[in-house]
Amino acid sequence: MIRRPVNPIAVRGRVIVGCVTVLPVVGSWEAFRPSSLDEAAVRPGVDTLCRHLGVDAAALRRFPAGSRPVYCAGELVLKLYPQADGNASAVEASVLSAIDGALPVAAPQVHACGDWDGWTYVLMSRLPGVPLDVAWPGVPAHDRDALAAQAGELLAALHQVRPPPIPGWFPDMPWPQFAARQRAACEQSQRDLGLAARWADQIPAFLDRVTLPDEQPVLLHTEVMRQHLLAEPDPWRLTGLIDFEPAMRGAREYEFAAVGVYFAQGDTGLLRQTLTSYGHGLDAGLSRRLLAWLLLHRYSCLPRYLERLPRPPEPTLDALADRWFGC
Repeated sequence: MIRRPVNPIAVRGRVIVGCVTVLPVVGSWEAFRPSSLDEAAVRPGVDTLCRHLGVDAAALRRFPAGSRPVYCAGELVLKLYPQADGNASAVEASVLSAIDGALPVAAPQVHACGDWDGWTYVLMSRLPGVPLDVAWPGVPAHDRDALAAQAGELLAALHQVRPPPIPGWFPDMPWPQFAARQRAACEQSQRDLGLAARWADQIPAFLDRVTLPDEQPVLLHTEVMRQHLLAEPDPWRLTGLIDFEPAMRGAREYEFAAVGVYFAQGDTGLLRQTLTSYGHGLDAGLSRRLLAWLLLHRYSCLPRYLERLPRPPEPTLDALADRWFGC
């Protein structure tokens, strides 16, 4: 059960507990990043929130990574979401409650969530394990294959969980309509992100050649990457999955676009192991569909992927699909 603490005194959205707290006002994503990085601006309001929640503020330590301010204190994690974040905290808290006990690895348990000084927050349990991106260089090849197989089993279980009802959950339209909207805007969106014309010019024809299945939407994490997976050694095994605020309802193959880019990072052997363990067939059109979903992804940025992932033998989207997703 999610508990929503009631703030003692609320005046025009600001919270007073002895004094007015001072979390910065962040009305846009452009302003969010500088504000979230400024610990001096964020910490006084966070300390007051901790006292309200009964969390030891003196033990609070901020995680250096992540797009939002996230802190740990003992066995607890406190995550904050700015005004510009919409209902991300409601999505994270609701999805975590829905998947509680349903996955083969741990997910955070929600202790409290609510509003604070114009921001929202979720107080949750801290999971055991090391972030997989930190551990990866020291993981032997055979353990990497085992981790990929476990990731497939994890996603198979996640996709069986019934999506919870969340008001205003993105996308606020049927999935086929969302996919069509993404397709219509895809070429220009990638150009705006800095994609070279030799790549962007191919997008409309490539997407026209790909038939995406019309299937019942499932619960998606959407950002299964090494940073969001926790693991422990001897032998290496997955222990947890975190960061559910970008969760959505959609086509199951949409999930594997991010898996290929952020977990497998262009290693088609790892992607094959994940898909096979999941129970997904490896048909001839799969690589094109996964690249199509990558292009249509909510946070797609092909220029960044081209900088970080292995280059294809020739500069075509078909070759790129084979290089990153060919299983």
